[in-house]
Amino acid sequence: MLLEAGIPINLKEKAQSLPTTPGVYLMKDSQGIIIYVGKAKNLKRRVQSYFQNSRNHSQKVVKLKNNIKEFDVIYTDTEFEAFMLECHLIREIKPYFNRKMKSPKGYTFIAINMNSEFPKIEVTNAPATDENCLSFGPFITKHTVEKAIQGLKEFCQIQCSGPSQTNSPCLNYSLGLCFGMCCKDSAVKDYREIISRIIALLNGEDTSLLEEMQKKMRNAAENFEFETAGKYRNYMESVRFLLQKEKVIHFTEENKNIAIIEFLTEQTFKLFLIKRNKILFSERYQLQSDRLEELATAIKSQMITYFKTNQPHFSQSVSKEEIDEAQIIYSYLENGNCHYMVIPDNWPDIDDDELNDQITQLFIKPKKEPPY
Repeated sequence: MLLEAGIPINLKEKAQSLPTTPGVYLMKDSQGIIIYVGKAKNLKRRVQSYFQNSRNHSQKVVKLKNNIKEFDVIYTDTEFEAFMLECHLIREIKPYFNRKMKSPKGYTFIAINMNSEFPKIEVTNAPATDENCLSFGPFITKHTVEKAIQGLKEFCQIQCSGPSQTNSPCLNYSLGLCFGMCCKDSAVKDYREIISRIIALLNGEDTSLLEEMQKKMRNAAENFEFETAGKYRNYMESVRFLLQKEKVIHFTEENKNIAIIEFLTEQTFKLFLIKRNKILFSERYQLQSDRLEELATAIKSQMITYFKTNQPHFSQSVSKEEIDEAQIIYSYLENGNCHYMVIPDNWPDIDDDELNDQITQLFIKPKKEPPY
């Protein structure tokens, strides 16, 4: 086999012949074992990049390239399908270089034990099982979660370093990190009010804490306290990350019936019927202006099959195995590249003409509001 800079020439030619369509690529070693799975909006451009000499390649990518002896591709109609398929294949195959080239995904949760007089906010590796304990997550990036909680604790001054009810100030009180939980008679009430505000923030019900943090950041910047301003900026970014992930989780836990249309050409579109984090049905359709009613009826028939007759069972809470696909689906709905509608559970009771009108609107009116 001819080689060029360590890469078999036939692989370069194979990459050159790929189409510029979305899909998934599977890199294999000399034993035919899949060592890496990736997705691409443009398969040709993405796969070709592995067989080009580039100083921008990291050492991990260079090691991967040196082990590639063959590759396969799976074509998809949309980038969304490529994302979902990549996620599924990585979980199923567990390729060596996917594990080596990406940070290990340790799933993280936030737990608050409301049964305690002073409920503690803790970062844990598993969801809370105690019925008196609130749980948020799962989150993928533990460091970001820890930074967000650290920022909230510091801003709210609830980092008491002494035992409660000692009636004497702790060291953190003198540093401005504790509001006086250790010495005030009203500490329990004040502390629980703060915890309630943090819970409301994590639930997306009250963002006033974030607004106050932003005001403090601006005041610090205006006073040329750039280090303090930078610290609160970083804290706010971490908190916003948590809020975004919680939106994904809440939206997924609602188990909505979602019909999505993405246009492939002016006259061709793909229909997806989705529940929670699963694609229940997908099919290509031709759009003909004189057959919209017939097309709406056909789509409604698929809805009956997948949203009523073959209704899958899902647990109440989103598991760590579901969060990756849930994030992909949420982002897909949010980016505005597709048209979608949420079908209520009682949709079979809706007037047929009304439902047909709603389905027909998918062909001509994009749904661009955030999916929450």
